[in-house]
Amino acid sequence: MSYATAALATYVNMLATLDHIVTKAEAHEKGEALLQARLAEDMFPLATQIRFICNMPGEALARLTGLDFTSSDTDPSTFAEAHERIAGARALVAASDPATWPAAGDPVEFTLPNGMTFAMQAHEYCRDWAMPQFYFHITAAYAILRAEGLPLGKADFVGYMFKYMKQPNPA
Repeated sequence: MSYATAALATYVNMLATLDHIVTKAEAHEKGEALLQARLAEDMFPLATQIRFICNMPGEALARLTGLDFTSSDTDPSTFAEAHERIAGARALVAASDPATWPAAGDPVEFTLPNGMTFAMQAHEYCRDWAMPQFYFHITAAYAILRAEGLPLGKADFVGYMFKYMKQPNPA
């Protein structure tokens, strides 16, 4: 399996996870106030985590495939808007063809807003930057919702695994 195929599958799975936990958050008694919840004062709130998560596949595709993508700089203000952004990110991922991704060893260089520049190979960018950043923010979103009292568990985070579950053997 190519690094591109693996990355796209990860985006598919985890964007579905995000959509699922946002749906659970919608039903919670705290409602859309959850969008402003945060784990610590110096951390971003749930709405910003959602924005970052939804931007990240497009940012990676722009760096790797030349996709014309502009990251959103505003947070979703409602759960409906969060779902729309998730759907948009899922559509970008679904439209990406692994054959259009660069060879694993091709160079990728990028500069962060703080001026730090990184140079690495395409597969390293995916493995060492794009995926860890993506997982960091989706894990933060999950943790915020858990801290706010949502009944979430591992099955909510890796629900896509149930398609692989074998039925127990009859006794």
